[in-house]
Amino acid sequence: MGKTNPTPVAPVLSDRVRVNGVETLVTFTAEEGILRWTENCLSIEKEVLGFTVEGTKIKVRAIKENDGGGIICCSGNTGVTVKIRSYNLEMLSEVSLRIWTQKLQEFIDSLGRPKRLFVFVNPYGGKRSASKIFIDSVKPLLDDANIDYTVQETKYQLHAKEVAKSLDILRYDGIVCVSGDGILVEVVNGLLEREDWDSAIKMPLGVVPAGTGNGMAKSLLDAVGLSCTVANATLAIIRGHKQSLDVATISQEQNRFFSVLMLAWGLIADIDIESEKYRWMGSARIDYYAMQRIFCLRRYNGCIKFVAAPGYETFGEPADLEGETITEVKLSFVQHKGYCGPAFHMKEFNRKIEGPFVSVWLHNVPWGGEDALAAPDAKVKSFVLEPGTQLDDPSKEGIIDVDGEVLARGKGTYKSNYKTLMTYEKLHIKIDQGLATMFSPSTIS
Repeated sequence: MGKTNPTPVAPVLSDRVRVNGVETLVTFTAEEGILRWTENCLSIEKEVLGFTVEGTKIKVRAIKENDGGGIICCSGNTGVTVKIRSYNLEMLSEVSLRIWTQKLQEFIDSLGRPKRLFVFVNPYGGKRSASKIFIDSVKPLLDDANIDYTVQETKYQLHAKEVAKSLDILRYDGIVCVSGDGILVEVVNGLLEREDWDSAIKMPLGVVPAGTGNGMAKSLLDAVGLSCTVANATLAIIRGHKQSLDVATISQEQNRFFSVLMLAWGLIADIDIESEKYRWMGSARIDYYAMQRIFCLRRYNGCIKFVAAPGYETFGEPADLEGETITEVKLSFVQHKGYCGPAFHMKEFNRKIEGPFVSVWLHNVPWGGEDALAAPDAKVKSFVLEPGTQLDDPSKEGIIDVDGEVLARGKGTYKSNYKTLMTYEKLHIKIDQGLATMFSPSTIS
């Protein structure tokens, strides 16, 4: 039998309209979400940012290239340009204007796009360019998408956590971080320390790369083949696609910290934290200090225990769990009003690796930064870290770095007199799969 042609999709609307001054037939098919006229078509889901009504005209703003029409404006940074075209659809009657406006708005509303966002801008991260990035590159796109937003510049460390902890989440459809990874981590911790943490953590979170590492933005965009740019990240937020994000709970006695990116101990932590003295160099500080540390490697005593993933049951040595109890870890959280983290079952910890170690690097997402694909296939779900002293100098210990911030400093380390959330002792780490939600690009770019 021969092939049958698919039945054409009937347009919801078909009307004579002046498009940028030229009268032509324009159709709109709600099933496909396509606007068509002459040889042009616009996918509302993938290309249209939003529209406004000005008199008898519907002004549609879209990302559209090489169609020979429209008014171009630009938005971007670091050499990346987004071309936004404006199409003026002039209706020939008030009735047409009302019907077209209603149908277009109904379709955009059906896409689940955010209408109100709370935006954190970290003016101190990276090369201190986040404020400029927001004004020049993020704000124009949000405005074109008719998204209302409240902007909060962070003024000090943990400011974003404090705000997230008390934010009226019912007023917003999402929280956006124009920063590196640190502000996102603060927001997650703030949401999970709320009394209503179980509903608060469902708030979609977005990241726009404006820091030094940008591992989360890179991981989300790279997963669908997109470059890690401000424009791509902002468009992903505007389009409203979402995906779940695993959250790791790091616990030590009465303290816990929620991580979404990584935990490092040894070489990577030393490079990340000790290179802060060269922060004036921007992202180059990492490469510069890495060379110094690699040529003078430190080795650390210690032990790691973990739940082996299928296929890795013979990796390391059998774990000795004598004396390990989880009651003390779990019951110590009763004083907290927020999320206490998942229950640990130490009997599941079947493997261990004894030091000395050059570095231990745990990752929740594939990319540790825009140029560091650290863990393309991460599989461990529970982990115990027992950090020790430096092999060559037992009077000195190390630094434990979580999501770019110091979680614990041992004796003799960089800024060892600074107060930290946890001590340089045993840590328990476990993953909650899909606990948080991120704005993310769809699989169709």
